[in-house]
Amino acid sequence: MRLFPKTENFFEYFEELVDKIEEGGQLFLEMAQTRDYSDVRVAKLKEIEHEADGITHKTYEKMHKTFLTPIDREDIYALVNKLDSIMDVIEATAVRIHLYKVKKPSDEIIRQAQILNDAIKKIKSAVHALRNMKNSEMILDCCVEINTLENAGDVTLRTIMANLFEKEKDAIELVKWKDIFQLLEEAIDVCEDVSNILEGIVLKHA
Repeated sequence: MRLFPKTENFFEYFEELVDKIEEGGQLFLEMAQTRDYSDVRVAKLKEIEHEADGITHKTYEKMHKTFLTPIDREDIYALVNKLDSIMDVIEATAVRIHLYKVKKPSDEIIRQAQILNDAIKKIKSAVHALRNMKNSEMILDCCVEINTLENAGDVTLRTIMANLFEKEKDAIELVKWKDIFQLLEEAIDVCEDVSNILEGIVLKHA
């Protein structure tokens, strides 16, 4: 039995958007691993962010033109808005690193980027499973795992901040990296927001 038997094009948009976010998250992780925040790399990430925006606006337009939506309109808006926000914050983080021209690119950001990517992969699994009632338990399991990853992100950020304030003697560099680390943690937090929305949708319709 299908979870949402009405118009399914919305789910295609959700899946297209989360696939694009995964692409952006993976690119950011590669940038962190290679310490390559060049113009070319940042431009590619901006391109992915613009494509995600396009999918988001396309979904909004369809929502306004569709009389019967498969899930509540407020849930469609909340889900798409938060998904798009993940990509927005990833792109903003890369831009900050590029513009700040930090003297010593930090390896610690790789840990955050990996947690973020793990959370995005769980979101992708949940979103792609959203069409079918038999997947509801799996979706809820993904939501629990995303919340666990968000907690791991909080612990990682505290450790990173403690090390940063202990070891970084250049006050300007300290401020730059504090901003960068906190911004990336925001992306992980938004992943948890998405999981809460997905959980609400499933529990409402299961």
